[in-house]
Amino acid sequence: MHTDEKWQQFNERMAFEGGMHVAVDAFDAAPDAIARYNERNLHILRTLASLDERRSENGMDVDDPIMLELQRMDSKINVLLDIVDRLLVPVSMLPARHPVRFNAAGIVLPESLLVSDQSLLVRLHVDTCRALPLELPSRLGRKLNDGHAFVYFCDVNELVEDGLERFVFCHHRRKVAEARLTAATESVSGGKNRA
Repeated sequence: MHTDEKWQQFNERMAFEGGMHVAVDAFDAAPDAIARYNERNLHILRTLASLDERRSENGMDVDDPIMLELQRMDSKINVLLDIVDRLLVPVSMLPARHPVRFNAAGIVLPESLLVSDQSLLVRLHVDTCRALPLELPSRLGRKLNDGHAFVYFCDVNELVEDGLERFVFCHHRRKVAEARLTAATESVSGGKNRA
């Protein structure tokens, strides 16, 4: 597929936008390595989806004492996972945080991160599971006029592509919910101030 088509695909899809720990390395794409990366990325995306599901379930109001106790235990487990994650990969060991925009087609990132115009490996450390970065074989699509570059993902299998789409959709849904909650909270507190 031509890089213009990749760029168009990228722009037609919903995208994650925000700061993320990201690094780009040169990559020698051996077929067995591609299969391992796809398998590992699928495992990581399933883990992220599971953590996201647990987080959304915890937001529900529940009066059942057993469910409340399970939620407390779940919160404690999440704290322990976070501690282990921070011990495994301290912030000082992570690549720098950069503004990115990505979806299953590719990623827009600072051009300064590029180490080559050839095969690349983009490493994305998601905050909820920093110790397990997504490692996505990629190629440079185009350099943009604002100091950023579009890098498209290649050799990503369909399951990983679906997982990336789900991750982006869940992130978008969470942002919309947070915006609504903020707007509702501001309207309530604004009404109290007028009263």
